[in-house]
Amino acid sequence: MMSGAVERVAIIGGTGVADLPGLVAQREIVDTPYGPVAVLIAQTELHPVVFLNRHGLHREHPPHRINYRGNLTALRMLGVTRVLATNAVGSINRALPPGSLMVIDDYLDFTSGRSNTFFDGEASGHAYTEMSTPCCPALRARLLTLAAQADLQLYPSGVYVCTNGPRFETPAEIRMYAQLGADVVGMTGMPEAALARELGMHYTAVAYSINWAAGIEAEIQIVHDGIPELLRGLLKLMLQTVQAGDLPPCRCADSLMLVAPPQEGGGVYRR
Repeated sequence: MMSGAVERVAIIGGTGVADLPGLVAQREIVDTPYGPVAVLIAQTELHPVVFLNRHGLHREHPPHRINYRGNLTALRMLGVTRVLATNAVGSINRALPPGSLMVIDDYLDFTSGRSNTFFDGEASGHAYTEMSTPCCPALRARLLTLAAQADLQLYPSGVYVCTNGPRFETPAEIRMYAQLGADVVGMTGMPEAALARELGMHYTAVAYSINWAAGIEAEIQIVHDGIPELLRGLLKLMLQTVQAGDLPPCRCADSLMLVAPPQEGGGVYRR
C-alpha cells in the first residue's frame, strides 16, 4: 500500500450511478495485485474524491464477476479512508417501496464462489474480521444528520441480503429472506463491505430500491420515473458526508484479529 498518500475519500456506484454529477474528473488506472482498476478522480476544495463503478466504467462486469478485491485495493492504494457506496436493490419490506432510500446497517451473505477475503492463508496471511457493526457507525450517523438537514428521506437502518446473481431470486427465496429479517435484496453488497473492513476503511452503503422483489407483487417491474433525480440528491448528500470534518471514534480500523501477517509479496494488507 502507499504510505504518506494524500487522504482521499471515495464513492462507489453501481447500477444507475455512472459518475459524480457536477464534478470534473480525470480517469486513472490503478495497477493492483488483483488486476487494473479504472477510477475517476475529482479535485475539490476539500478532499479529492475518487469515484469507482464496481461494475467497471462500461458496466462490463456482472455481479458475480466483479473484481471486489481489486476495487477495494485500488481505493486503499490511492489513500482512501472513507467510502460511501450505493446499491440498487429490490424491496422486500413493504415499508420500502421502489423509489425509497435505506441506510444499510447489517447484511445476510448468500453469495458463493467470490474471492471474499485478503487473507487466504499461508503467504496471504491469516486473520479474522469483527463484523458486529458491518458499516461504520460514525459515517452512518453523519450521513443521517446531513440527510435530515437536506430534507432527504432515508430509512435509517435495515438488512441487505446479498445473493449471487446475475439471475433474480425466486419468490420462495424471497419469502425465506424475509423470515430471516432482510429488508432489501441485491447482488453486490458482499464481499465489498467485508473487504473494506479488512482494510480498516470507514465504509457505509445506501440502498435505493428500483423494484419489488420476486413474489411481493405479481411480477418484477423496474421503476425508472424519479430515480435519476433521487440519485442526484443522494450523490450530493454523499459528497457532503464523506468530505465533512473528522469522524468521531469508531472501531473500523481496529476490528481485524490478525493471526499471521502476509509474507512479503504474499498479500496487500498494510496498516
